[in-house]
Amino acid sequence: MAANYDNSAWFYDKLSRLVYGKALVNAQVYLLRFVPANSKILIAGGGTGWILDELTKIHQSGLSITYVEISANMLALSQKRNTGNNEVVFVNNAVENVKLAKGFDVVITPFLFDNFLDETVNKVFNHLHRLLKPSGLWLNADFQLTGHWWQNVMLQSMFVFFRLLCGIEASRLPAIEQRFDNAGYRVIEDKTFFGEFIVARVYRRR
Repeated sequence: MAANYDNSAWFYDKLSRLVYGKALVNAQVYLLRFVPANSKILIAGGGTGWILDELTKIHQSGLSITYVEISANMLALSQKRNTGNNEVVFVNNAVENVKLAKGFDVVITPFLFDNFLDETVNKVFNHLHRLLKPSGLWLNADFQLTGHWWQNVMLQSMFVFFRLLCGIEASRLPAIEQRFDNAGYRVIEDKTFFGEFIVARVYRRR
């Protein structure tokens, strides 16, 4: 069963702020500054859509955004966001099942890969990789373990909670950095948040 956050849509943002403060938001806002003007953007798993508000603060117009979210409830919230004069197409599906034309300038994956088992991670990663044009930017935010004992405690608690509530597959973090390395991506910038537990990283496709 694919992970679906319908059950948590109404409280997800409040819960994340209760647990992590503004760290999840700040990590994603940090990435958005790297989005060039007039970009063709794919957002995979955008959640409640506040990222659209933040993107519009930077670019009031000129963006062509494809916003893919598997949760219908999350998507409904996203469609109420301020998108300025940017063009936004909303798609209610798992991103790996969506047929899109290649040539995106930017792919954004906010806390997407930690939902999946390796098989699904590979499928999603390869699908998005094919859609991103050469020299395009991939903006990824996710959790990481850097050796602090409390990180693993928080991570496992989170996995159990969302597995029960939303049916996520994962019980551990995927080796996502290795996948970017293997696909020939170069890290342009990165920044950590919340005691290094959260990392926002800008990759350029070669």
